[in-house]
Amino acid sequence: MSSTKDGIMIILSSPSGAGKTTLVKLLAKTKNYQISISHTTRKPRENEIKGKDYFFTNKKDFKNLINKEKFLEYAKVFNNFYGTTLKPVQDNLNKGKNVIFDIDWQGAQQIKNKKLKYKLITFFVLPPSKEVLFNRLSNRDMKDKVIVEERMKQFKKDVLHWQNYDYVVINDVLENCFKEICALIDSEVNKTKNGYNLKFIENHVKKLLV
Repeated sequence: MSSTKDGIMIILSSPSGAGKTTLVKLLAKTKNYQISISHTTRKPRENEIKGKDYFFTNKKDFKNLINKEKFLEYAKVFNNFYGTTLKPVQDNLNKGKNVIFDIDWQGAQQIKNKKLKYKLITFFVLPPSKEVLFNRLSNRDMKDKVIVEERMKQFKKDVLHWQNYDYVVINDVLENCFKEICALIDSEVNKTKNGYNLKFIENHVKKLLV
């Protein structure tokens, strides 16, 4: 049973390019959430800082952490490993700090399966359309067609996991999506009703999968 003094866990997942990382940073800055910084074996992107965006490591050291059971969750995504170490998360939650996670559906499911004592709210972020997603990926990945095509192929598989989340939000206008997430978190914490429209989400997913 979670203590009222404990922090809560908030997970944002999405297909690659839907904007979850931008939303996580905005939530952390505005709501003073602690971002859970993941370990990863992938190379840093331009402007990414070690210890702030990720703990960049190699596969040998990552697998060593797996063997020592240091991870709350970990997954292999696009041939790279990503993982969240447990201790820093627990330390923050026990101090009453809310922790927000920028992880994929595999990691989210592992955290759910752990059934920790802390309150958990999960969000799946979707793009407004496949066309918008393609443009975002093309800009982000420096127009590397191979990378973009790989992520677009993965997109349909990732979308299928939307039903495993408490809420699905559409990141069309960033500010609107941010406000919607904040309102849904507040409704969960305060145990009040919200205007979440599941039917609308179901129809949107169908359009994305066409």
